[in-house]
Amino acid sequence: MFEFTLAELAQKLDAELIGDPNLRVRGLGSLETAEPHQLSHLSSATYRPALAATRAGAVLLKPEDAEACPVPALVCSNPYLAFARASQLFSEPDLPPGIHPTASVHPSASVDQTARIGAYTIVGADCVIGPDVLIHGHVVLYSDVWLGARTVVHSGAVLGADGFGFAPDENGHLHAIAQLGGLRVGADVSIGANTTIDRGAIDPTVIEDGVKIDNQVQIGHNCHIGAHTVLCGCVGIAGSTRIGRHCVFAGGSGAGGDKPLEICDGVTVSAVTTITSSIDKPGVYSGSVLHNSRTAWKRNALHFQSLDKLAKRVRQLERALEKQNENEPS
Repeated sequence: MFEFTLAELAQKLDAELIGDPNLRVRGLGSLETAEPHQLSHLSSATYRPALAATRAGAVLLKPEDAEACPVPALVCSNPYLAFARASQLFSEPDLPPGIHPTASVHPSASVDQTARIGAYTIVGADCVIGPDVLIHGHVVLYSDVWLGARTVVHSGAVLGADGFGFAPDENGHLHAIAQLGGLRVGADVSIGANTTIDRGAIDPTVIEDGVKIDNQVQIGHNCHIGAHTVLCGCVGIAGSTRIGRHCVFAGGSGAGGDKPLEICDGVTVSAVTTITSSIDKPGVYSGSVLHNSRTAWKRNALHFQSLDKLAKRVRQLERALEKQNENEPS
């Protein structure tokens, strides 16, 4: 069990302590449920009403909330980040360093001695597993997959499978294009459960440092995902898409078009939005239809089919009005 005094936590989290420096903390909890031996946090004004009644041993919070805190406080500019760092202090290692006896590792693979590989994981030929990498059980790494330091891969992920590439012949029969590129994953990347990242056709697919990928995400062959970008659950990225740094694709969104897309740095894509053309300006982009009652939605859906005709009629009326204004005496 991990245990720290508030003085120790203040030093580790670069926070100002208000309260008993010798009080000992043995875990984490929410404002509503934390016990006197647990550390909590107030990171959003939404949860401020819960502060007054909290039973936590101490709370991470901003300076403006310190006066209202009924228990010891660890004051910092970014309580959410401090809480993330605190969570690591209380986290038990999932696996010890080494390779589980049931895992299958190809003789040509290079596995750092500090890496941790879980049960029934398969590591293919010419893979490179860096320092402090954690691969949970039942992960499949095809050949020529590189994982940078401290990367985490969750169960069920498949990395480096063939990209979806086929060429039709004169009879319409499809012939597979051999996928000869590999997969390069940078340092401090997180890859969620049952996520699939395809290998490149010729050049490797690239996931840069610090990228965070949620569960059940599909990344096609030859994609390039920029550093510290976030891909939430059920995102789908078509092959050869290039996404910049510090982007966010919310749940169920995707990118794909008639030609390879390029998304610049600093783009946020709202949930269930599909990007079909390149974006060269940072910002928030949304494209999904808001929910409504079933009857109203069906009625509006029927109108969608007439939007093109309606737009043409409006343009005709505008031209007629312009002509009428030109003919009127001044």
